[in-house]
Amino acid sequence: MSDKPQQHYLDGPIVQEAKPRLQKPQLYKVILLNDDYTPMEFVVIILERFFAKNREDATRIMLHVHQKGIGVCGIYIREIAETKVRQVLAFAQEHQHPLQCTMEPE
Repeated sequence: MSDKPQQHYLDGPIVQEAKPRLQKPQLYKVILLNDDYTPMEFVVIILERFFAKNREDATRIMLHVHQKGIGVCGIYIREIAETKVRQVLAFAQEHQHPLQCTMEPE
C-alpha cells in the first residue's frame, strides 16, 4: 500500500482525500489582580484549589501578585481558562472578597 492519499472514483472526476490540517488551539493566561482587601492566605488557597499549585508555588505566585499587582496562575485553552476565571470569581464572592481574576491571550 502506498503513502499517497486515497482516491475515490465517483461518477465523475477523481476525488482525492485531503489530510486535515490541525491547528493548535489559542492559549490564554489566567491572571489574578491585586487588591488591598483579599487576605494573602485566601489567594494561596485559590491557587492550590483551582490551579493545582503546591503550597510553595502558590505562595510564590501570591507574593508576585501582591508585589507587582498582577500574576499569572496558569495557561489554558479558552474553555478551561473561562471556567477557571468563573470558579475563582464565584469562590471569592462566596467568601466576600473582592479578588479579581481575568484572562488574556498568551
